[in-house]
This record gives sequence, structure tokens and C-alpha cells, in this order.
Amino acid sequence: MSPYYPSRKAKGRTPFYHSTSNQKESFNYTIMFEQITILGPGLLGASLAMAVKEKGLAKSVHAWSRRAETRAKCIQADWCDAVFETPAEAVAGSDFVVLCTPVETIVPIIEQISATLKPGALITDVGSTKSLICRHASAALSGASVFIGSHPMAGSENSGMEHARVDLFQDAACLITPLPDAPDTEIARLMNFWEALGMRLATVSPEEHDEIVAHISHLPHLLASTLCSLLAKKEPNWRHFSGGGLRDSTRVAAGDPQLWKQILEQNREEVLRSIDAFENELQQLKAALLNNESHALTAILEQGKKYRDQLS
Repeated sequence: MSPYYPSRKAKGRTPFYHSTSNQKESFNYTIMFEQITILGPGLLGASLAMAVKEKGLAKSVHAWSRRAETRAKCIQADWCDAVFETPAEAVAGSDFVVLCTPVETIVPIIEQISATLKPGALITDVGSTKSLICRHASAALSGASVFIGSHPMAGSENSGMEHARVDLFQDAACLITPLPDAPDTEIARLMNFWEALGMRLATVSPEEHDEIVAHISHLPHLLASTLCSLLAKKEPNWRHFSGGGLRDSTRVAAGDPQLWKQILEQNREEVLRSIDAFENELQQLKAALLNNESHALTAILEQGKKYRDQLS
């Protein structure tokens, strides 16, 4: 059975393509790119480079970081073939460039590297917002290179190269966000790359992406952070009495506040809509408690449990 790639022109929710175990075992990895550049080798960037090297998807992996200490660590890493002091130097000659930097820096960096990109190079990112990035990044390129957004849903509350691991992307979802005029050949090339890392793929518009992640990623982070902010104002000793439930439900609140500030500001409108939707749901639960409506309260709790049980 051949893979199903959802059309980027299809309206509404597009299904994920799930690889079967037999397909994973029989997949023969071949070199996809002569040279790949990773801009921003933190958790995602370094993990990506590790996986590329392990699977032999590129002959050479180049890297850039704005921090000298990170560049020094890169050159000592098995996955790094060369490291550079500027993004423009790092991308020279690369067939594939992946930006793994904070979301507010992605477009400015693309503007910096546009003049030195190899003609025909494919450019993507791993940012958590897409509408602004995709449109501005595409406009910043001369046309000789192609930008198509990616969002591998494979991060964690930890950050930095020291937390990188080779299997970070295995079995995780990845949203591909092409603009309407993106070449089909380049979309396929990008999807083949992420699939080779073991990811489950779907294509959606940048705008639909931002709506989805506002609800399934950004809102959960806000709820965890808000709950922790509330508890921080209570008796400090309370935290010593908490069980695994509090730790599990607030794990993501440990994420970098500055990085999350950027994400929330870039996806402001969709995040605000998701907050409105949650406030309405919470108000229904509150009303059920106030009015002693046991049936309504139970229905909300059961619906929540059913959804949680279906999460993969």
C-alpha cells in the first residue's frame, strides 16, 4: 500500500498518514540531500541532525548558532561536519536548510541568507506558528529557492542541545504548511524527508495550522502556566503535598517563558479564540456545580475522559 499524502488544496481537516510497522521495516533510506544546514542546533535542531546522520539522509550536515559556546559544542559532535559564524556562510551550497531558531527570528534570518542560498534549495522551519512566517519568508526569497513551513510536534519542556536525542521525531506528528503556489515536487520532497524520520504527516494551510495548534498546544501551555501562577500565590508548602496529577498536568509550564511569549504573540488571534472557547467550556462546568446539575457535570467529565483516552 503506497503512502497517502493529503492534498494541500483540500478543505477541512486532512487525515494523518500512518506508516505501518512493515513499511517502517522495509523502508530503504537513501541520501536525499548532498548538504543540509541546521540553523539553531538546540533540542530540535540537534536531534534533527542526529537523525539525519543515523539514517544517512545527507552526505554533510552544516550548522550555525549565534552563541560561540554552542558552535564549539557543534564541532565536537558526531553529527556536525562544519560549523559557521554566520547563517549566510552556513547555508552556502546546501540543498536543504532547516531553521530551528525562535519564531521571531525566522523571517529576519531568511532575509539574511536569501542572497547566498543555492539555486533550487529547499527551505523549511520548525516553528510553532505559521501564517506570518510562511508568507513573509516566501516573500523574502528571490524565487530561486522555495520555502515551505514545517511543524514537527516533537518538542518538550526542555531546551538546548544537551537534551537532544536521535529518536525525538519517531512516531510524532508533523504538519506541513505550503502556500497555494508551492511546487508539488518540493512539497513531496519535504514530506519524504520528514517521513524518513518516522513522522506522521498532514498538510494544512498556514492559517489552519495556527488554529489547530492554538487549541492543542498553545492553550494547554497557557492553562498549565496559569494554574502554576495561581498556586504560586498560595501557601508555598502546598506544593509538598501534591501528587503526580499536578506534575503531569503542568509539565509544559516548565518551558522557556521567553520562547513561549514569542509564540503567543505571533499566534495572538487564534490563541485568544481558543481562550474564549475554553472559558465557555469552564463556565458550563461552573454552572453545573452552582446549580447542582449532576447529570451535566458528569457529561462534561465523561466527554473529557473519552477524549483523553483516545489520545495516542
